[in-house]
Amino acid sequence: MVVVRLPLPARGGTQQHEVWRVDLTKRLLCGVLLFGIGGAPMALAVPPGHVVPMVEKRVKTFYVQGLIAGIGRVDFLVDTGSSYNTIDEHSLAILQEQGRASFVRDLTGVLANGQRERVAVYRLDVIRLGDDCELHDVEAAVFPGRTRHILGLSGLRKAGNFTFSFEPPQLVLSSCLPVTTQTADERLAAAQNEPLIR
Repeated sequence: MVVVRLPLPARGGTQQHEVWRVDLTKRLLCGVLLFGIGGAPMALAVPPGHVVPMVEKRVKTFYVQGLIAGIGRVDFLVDTGSSYNTIDEHSLAILQEQGRASFVRDLTGVLANGQRERVAVYRLDVIRLGDDCELHDVEAAVFPGRTRHILGLSGLRKAGNFTFSFEPPQLVLSSCLPVTTQTADERLAAAQNEPLIR
């Protein structure tokens, strides 16, 4: 048995310690589970989730195919350094005409180049990542002009815990909703009773 003494915050002027008693057998078992019998690290089981393939473009940027209900298919730049999903003013105008975006607040954002910019944040009705991961009520910052659509943390949080993998390039999302929103192409194919060719 191994005894570990960890200091705790002092109470009444005396230093206290928390004592952990760890059975050596449990330590060895944990080592085998983590590093395998030959010493090589082993992959631990990952809970199942929705796999969304990513495409690597240009200088190590990754995109996922998706959909914004009311806009149609889009490519989202995956940016875990962005606090919010982003859309452009053109997309916002289309969504507002359809009642699919509602104003949340204004905020001052700091861009990647360090510049500060005041932007509006809207709640988007539905976005889809890949073919089978639907997210509702996702907040998105709106930028002027025609800019890239970004999948930031506001969208990724809605998808629950996630894994970003390079080999193969993919996102594994733990809390997607089943797809309920159809694109115009999907509705047309269903009406004509034909399969959708992608």
